[in-house]
Amino acid sequence: MPTGVAIRDPRQQLFDAAERILLRAGPNALTSRAVTTEAGVAKGVLHRHFTDFDDFLVELVRTRIRGLEALGAALNESAGTGTVTDNLTTALTDLFDPVATSVVGLVIARDELRTRLRTTGSRGIPLMTEAAAVLAAYLSAERDLGRIAPDADTSVLAPTLLGAAHLLFADRESGAPDRETVRGSVTAVVAGVMRS
Repeated sequence: MPTGVAIRDPRQQLFDAAERILLRAGPNALTSRAVTTEAGVAKGVLHRHFTDFDDFLVELVRTRIRGLEALGAALNESAGTGTVTDNLTTALTDLFDPVATSVVGLVIARDELRTRLRTTGSRGIPLMTEAAAVLAAYLSAERDLGRIAPDADTSVLAPTLLGAAHLLFADRESGAPDRETVRGSVTAVVAGVMRS
């Protein structure tokens, strides 16, 4: 990288590079050298904007967590429309895009990353915990509308849906499941609480 050449948005350039590596090679391939090489910048650029590589990874995951706000807003707007099963299927398919699936694998694999994310307020498996809260809020809204049983435990249903979906999406070699497969899992999880 020539010196004196301005980089438009170095943080975003590094995040984009990390996402490309995650998509192409998975969480194990994500190193500071791989990210800076992919981004086409000197290694010092990463350390100018982040205290260390784990700090960079924390911000990468926190960016994904902040992105859940838009998913949650769209899901909550769908409460009372369409079918609960279709709304959940769409949300889970959107949530587990290939990058997010790799980010979950990264969080699970790196103890230091989880530890640092927990100091920022995340609990459990960061990203998954926040996603469960989004699903629980939607399910609570549907319960309030009478579309699911009044005694439905949304704090159990939400992580159950996430776990089932994660198992479907986590296999990098087979590719993402089709919508009907995801819908089948959603149907099985919520069948006992649905109201006509």
